[in-house]
Amino acid sequence: MNAPDGPDAERDTGRDTRRDADGYADLRSYAAIGDGRSVALVALDGRIDWLPLPGLHGVPAFSALLDADLGGYYSLRPVDDFTVSREYVGATNVLATTFTTATGSVRVTDSLNQGVAGRLPWVELARRVEGLTGTVPMRAVVMPGTALRTASPWLDDTVHGLVMRLDGLTLGVRAGEGTDVVMEDVSLRITFTATTGSRHIVGLVATEHEPLFLQEPVQLDAGIDRTIDAWRAWSEQFRWNGPWQEHVHRSALLLKLLLYAPTGGMTAAATTSLPESTVVAKNWDYRFAWVRDTAYSLKALFRFGLREETHAAMSWMLRRVREHGPQPRIFYTLDGSVPGPTLRTTDAPGWRGIGPVVQGNAAADQLQLGIFGDLFTIVRLYVDHGHALDTETGRVLAAIADLTCDRWREPDAGMWELPENRHYVTSKLGAWEALTGAVRLAKIGQIPGDAARWEAEAEKIRAWVETSGWDEERQTYTWYPGSAELDASILLHAISGFDRGDRMRSTIRALRAELSDGPWLYRHSGMREEEHAFVACSFWLVSALHVTGEREEARALMEELVARATNDVGIMAEMIDPATGDFWGNLPQALSHLALVNAAITLADDDGRSADGAAD
Repeated sequence: MNAPDGPDAERDTGRDTRRDADGYADLRSYAAIGDGRSVALVALDGRIDWLPLPGLHGVPAFSALLDADLGGYYSLRPVDDFTVSREYVGATNVLATTFTTATGSVRVTDSLNQGVAGRLPWVELARRVEGLTGTVPMRAVVMPGTALRTASPWLDDTVHGLVMRLDGLTLGVRAGEGTDVVMEDVSLRITFTATTGSRHIVGLVATEHEPLFLQEPVQLDAGIDRTIDAWRAWSEQFRWNGPWQEHVHRSALLLKLLLYAPTGGMTAAATTSLPESTVVAKNWDYRFAWVRDTAYSLKALFRFGLREETHAAMSWMLRRVREHGPQPRIFYTLDGSVPGPTLRTTDAPGWRGIGPVVQGNAAADQLQLGIFGDLFTIVRLYVDHGHALDTETGRVLAAIADLTCDRWREPDAGMWELPENRHYVTSKLGAWEALTGAVRLAKIGQIPGDAARWEAEAEKIRAWVETSGWDEERQTYTWYPGSAELDASILLHAISGFDRGDRMRSTIRALRAELSDGPWLYRHSGMREEEHAFVACSFWLVSALHVTGEREEARALMEELVARATNDVGIMAEMIDPATGDFWGNLPQALSHLALVNAAITLADDDGRSADGAAD
């Protein structure tokens, strides 16, 4: 193995995790830690290659994930060759990595710390090194990057010591007793020797456009224990006694990382621009709050008994609709504003040179009829679990139901945010789901409006789907009228309850015949040649098989997926290469983890009642 800060890294048992010649790590090698605002990705070799500050949409101070040369990183590892294993510290989002060299072993505990009363007013990254056996020389390198080639970092010698500055950020590197810190250009190198029973602390504190208090290293160390306690306290509120306990709980913890704590919105993923393909430019920024993901998350959060998160997510979404309605947007920024249509491309090369690296998402202004259904699914779940809507929200929702009646006949971009608007079948079913939800809410007195109109229009949508959306010759629901192509998102409408009969079963057989590769499904026809399999689709298939009566087959598929879809610490990306198991796309991906969790919930329910989110 090459020098510790060179391009090569260690080997984990059974999997080659070396960095490539340019310094990029396999996406499967990353674990995630977070504080409710930002997420750091820690590679198996101990290097933090992604950390935007102070939040996910902030300055990417460490972004070697997308720019190995100029992105910057925070490495911490033995000087000599090593093997490695890692795990989260129990039911927390604090990571423990054990490095073993020829002369000894150490444990590194990584945490984005929380404060006594919740989130800290600054960002605090703490890295504790405990000597387990023998003697292990250690090295840390803190090298801020160029913010995706938009700014230049510099070191500033203040009255309290060196600080790093980058595009409005002030970063203070902290190193405890027994360490030696050396400045090298705009980076800092920290060296020390771990021995049996020793304990060292290194870390970082950061603010943006604010003064910075340079915490004492001992306070960062104490913050790790406080953060572990906080995560454990959260996990104690988590209730799930069903199957796949470990995978479900870990997915819930990762979804908690993606809930943007200042507002309650669900972030689709922690990263931008990780590629879905090597043959077509498919690099997207997912650091926004999608209505769809928020809807899917509420079913899981309710089932797990997590009251604060459900209320925060619900209230956040309804405020956005009231402020920016009447038509719900596909997604909102993490602070709740409407994203602009501008897509900015940077000069960063992208992961393994597969660009572009973008900031923003051009789908912001698309019409997606499925969003109407997602919104009413959120509201119906909320009410079914004992909540009452306020008068203003009820009026806004009634207006949205009326809008759905008028707009469902229009072509849209579909769930997959496609550039060509068509009459996608699952988009019409999203409108059907919205109107049936509105009827239910009206009948129980939660929203005003003309429920008879909504019910009649929902029946018209059903008739349209059963005629225009059905291919009699092939016995499948089609992607759009006149097409012989298939769309895996139809599986969501076995789950919604639109059809769990012969037509859906026949369509599932066709999907597996035409879009599958082993347990994996591609999103829709033609994607096998363009991109990798979409992880969530396979878990949707599990749920659809269960509710259409294929219980044993659903369980067998679930067992195979949970064994293969996650990395060593339970993280899933957006896509997976069926041939190699390599991760592709942004990560951790909320939709993948939500699909796993909701499949587990569906399979745990013998009669399939809760597959559509119904209250227990």
